[in-house]
Amino acid sequence: MIDWQSIHGESFSGARVLVTGGAGFIGSHLIETLVALGADVVAFDDLSGGDWANLDGFGDGVEQITASITDAEAIGKATAGCRFVFHQAALGSVPRSLKEPELYYDVNVIGTVNVLQAARAAGVGRVMFAGSSSAYGNPPGDGSTPKVETMPPLPLSPYAATKLAGEHAMRAWANSYGVDTAVLRYFNIFGPRQNPHSAYAAVIAAFAKALHVGRPGVIFGDGEQSRDFTFVANAVHANLLAARHDGPLLGEVFNVAVGGRVSVNELYQRMAARYGHADLAAVHQPSRGGDVLHSQADMSKTKRTLGYEPLVDFDTGLAATCDWYKQNLARQE
Repeated sequence: MIDWQSIHGESFSGARVLVTGGAGFIGSHLIETLVALGADVVAFDDLSGGDWANLDGFGDGVEQITASITDAEAIGKATAGCRFVFHQAALGSVPRSLKEPELYYDVNVIGTVNVLQAARAAGVGRVMFAGSSSAYGNPPGDGSTPKVETMPPLPLSPYAATKLAGEHAMRAWANSYGVDTAVLRYFNIFGPRQNPHSAYAAVIAAFAKALHVGRPGVIFGDGEQSRDFTFVANAVHANLLAARHDGPLLGEVFNVAVGGRVSVNELYQRMAARYGHADLAAVHQPSRGGDVLHSQADMSKTKRTLGYEPLVDFDTGLAATCDWYKQNLARQE
């Protein structure tokens, strides 16, 4: 879909890079692109949510390390000799974090400190951190105002709080230890290889799995909550731009999104139509704790500082994603 070479040229050719969470959804897309750009990639993953099969077809140039970021020794060895670290590893899911908050703090916070300490010891040029728009919570008002990085964070769940703690660590290590960092606040990233089988599957993946077999999707709440759904290639692009940026970024936060807003009801209707089930109504269940009502990004800072522009719009990304699920879920039958 994208000619990465024409966009990023030789910026990563021959560079040794580490991708934590490399067997996962976003991590595998980063690795696919970095390999295409000539990087020497180390993929690090404990396989709690990822699968090395996600890297099939990327060639033999990816070193795979199965370990957790909670293992300081393992992450230290993996980071040695790396120019960049793309830190994607984390436990996701707001609902699961409500059930296992201690585990989330152990992996997402202590694990992130381990990554930063490893980067510090290895003399890494820059660490890119996968932040989350959940850090914004529900600001005062109706929540429909685009969210800008200067807003006070208001995390509503243990997951959001752990991602915010990771952001603060990125800024602290950059200013205390000279490890340059960048925080990329992702807004509802979706696309091929996002796991539809987890009990905590993201909404597009969960809808795809249900609609594939003609079952109605489940919507929590009235479905009028809205999201800035962002195709995964845009997240990859933002990471590469942050890595390439001239001059220190010092843990600055950058929104990564498309800049639109689609309600969950509208999302379901569009997906149901694509699957030939336009008349199949969704099932509504009670709202879940920790959920944000509305989420749309202001990307002025990301565009101004990193030169970011979305590469793939929502409709194009949704079409590609639905096609991928149709093919891959059919193969698993």
